[in-house]
Amino acid sequence: MSESIDLFEAMSTLRAVRRLRPDPIPDDVLERVLQAACWAPTGGNTQPWKVIVITDPDTKAGLQAVYQPEWESYSAASKKRYAAKTGEVPATTLRIFDAGDYLAEHLHEAPAILMFCANPEMMAITDAGLDRVSLIGGASVYPAVQNAMLACVAEGLGCTLTTLHCFREPEVKALLGVPDSWATAAMIPIGYPVGGGHGPITRKGPGIMAASETFDQPWVNG
Repeated sequence: MSESIDLFEAMSTLRAVRRLRPDPIPDDVLERVLQAACWAPTGGNTQPWKVIVITDPDTKAGLQAVYQPEWESYSAASKKRYAAKTGEVPATTLRIFDAGDYLAEHLHEAPAILMFCANPEMMAITDAGLDRVSLIGGASVYPAVQNAMLACVAEGLGCTLTTLHCFREPEVKALLGVPDSWATAAMIPIGYPVGGGHGPITRKGPGIMAASETFDQPWVNG
């Protein structure tokens, strides 16, 4: 584990790393990643989630059999949308799709896959009655996902958050023995990167993403 990585460095270098080596992850490293997830806040401190650590080759192959066709369908549709808008897919976007293709083909080779699950019955879903898609339940599981991924950065592990398995969630739940009352929230393959792994990222900053006092009032530092 790196002793010098700063929290802000970890946040600003957390890339989606989709090319992973099959080398096993030491138990103590994996334990620290899981402990980081457990430190995450949840509504009412109920911790209404569980993470399944999948290392069995047959189970990983079962997840790949679910994930790969869903990725191929998503990738083809996305490329078609890009082509309809601009006539071609940007080179930077093609590199993302290439990395996604690699993950879909090699998911079963990742040394560990983390499947985060959550129990809606244990969550205080305060927006359940609103006339829109509910969002609040995720606040009690995705901080744990983010903590685990930040810990991966600190440990030199590559990782990426995937959700396409949800299109076939009943199959996934049957494969992993997830109770009917629980849901899957995120599948995160982790392992040591094939290439450079995490590094500088490009994101919109506070000047675009933040507002002051009201939604339409731009944020101005100072």
